[in-house]
Amino acid sequence: MTDSWAAFGADLHIEPVGAGLRSGLMNALRDAVRTGRLAPGTRLPSSRTLAADLGIARNTVADAYAELVAEGWLTARQGSGTRVARRATAAVTRGVPSRPVRRRPTHNLMPGSPDVSSFPRAEWLKAARRALTSAPDAAFGYDDPRGRAELRGVLADYLARARGVYADPERIVICSGFVHGLSLMGKVLRRHRVRATAVESYGLDIHRDLLAEAGLRTPRLPVDGLGARTGELADAPGVGAVLLTPAHQFPTGVPLHPDRRAAAVDWARSSGGLILEDDYDGEFRYDRQPVGALQGLDPDRVVHMGTASKSLAPGLRLGWMVLPDALVEGVCDVRGGPEWMSGTPDQLTLAEFIGSGAYDRHVRAMRLRYRRRRDQLVEALAERAPDVRVSGIAAGLHAVLELPEGTEQSVVQAATWQGLALEPLSRFRHPDAPPGRDGLVIGYGTPSESGWAGALDALCRVLP
Repeated sequence: MTDSWAAFGADLHIEPVGAGLRSGLMNALRDAVRTGRLAPGTRLPSSRTLAADLGIARNTVADAYAELVAEGWLTARQGSGTRVARRATAAVTRGVPSRPVRRRPTHNLMPGSPDVSSFPRAEWLKAARRALTSAPDAAFGYDDPRGRAELRGVLADYLARARGVYADPERIVICSGFVHGLSLMGKVLRRHRVRATAVESYGLDIHRDLLAEAGLRTPRLPVDGLGARTGELADAPGVGAVLLTPAHQFPTGVPLHPDRRAAAVDWARSSGGLILEDDYDGEFRYDRQPVGALQGLDPDRVVHMGTASKSLAPGLRLGWMVLPDALVEGVCDVRGGPEWMSGTPDQLTLAEFIGSGAYDRHVRAMRLRYRRRRDQLVEALAERAPDVRVSGIAAGLHAVLELPEGTEQSVVQAATWQGLALEPLSRFRHPDAPPGRDGLVIGYGTPSESGWAGALDALCRVLP
């Protein structure tokens, strides 16, 4: 017999429809009994406990329990609490056992993705037609391991203009997104006898894992309100490289302070180290012009890494690395033969899309849309959750919500029950970092335009 609500609570999220939360709760409990996730005799939490977990009124839970008792799904006894009726699942247990079904969330506020419903299909199709019509036959054979010259040429111009990057086309290598590029850099660093790459104390575990798979240690570099504390690199034993998100630290949302940008470059020059610059959303700044890329301070000590995943769509699988001259050949060597190249048609299309000005127009349009969403988020919190504030600069596709101490896990649980997908700030903390503040990392760029209002309303309902 299962007596612990925590043992099955994460599987019973509510998708409020129709009349509201009561019907959603009843449907979730019926489904859990029907599929066998709630075994006969399982004791349910008290109405007070469940209401607190879900962030809803106690009467809503009590009414739902009462109706399910009347229908025969549950039983209630004085002193014994509310339990799953033994006869309620008889028909299910006599047949083929049902398997638990993991439902997709009703609302998605997970960080890391743009609004893919806004992908510029018509403009992309026009660019593809022009690019493929004019492409030479040789473009569809095995080609330069750095990528198509057309794309590297327009990227060099665009990155110099928009991000302040020194980007000679000969120093650009096209890859299948940031993760692919970081994997290649991990192998190159090991070949250069680097043993450790410092990473920010808040960041993505997949990045740490990729570096670890290359045989590199990943000591943490503390992050505070001014970004990564790069002055501590000089005292970090054995560190030969550092991975930074200087334009907009992920996930805390702060830019790297000018003094710390200078300290990072000074460390790289004096130690012979290398800076890996993740410029994942550097084009999206809403309160001022975007800060130029760190690479412009020293192109021979900084690897600038960008991607179309945030500006266009992650499904394109197109990214780029602007490398020091000394690393270009090594990166091409470790990526393998031509079968590991990014697809030529997409490279040619992106080259045409950027060169025609369509990329700039799309970024400007999305900058306005994301700025509006962030403003709406701040306004909604001020009205409906005044104890929660947004931290970090007005930039990017996500925001950090500062929660009252001790509330992070309860809010995440309530969100799960209401069909709202989001991430706690603790999810991105380095394993060796000390406990930090409670918070949520809200991807306001992820929902479609039509789904944004509902997602924002669902978020406000679960906040303390």
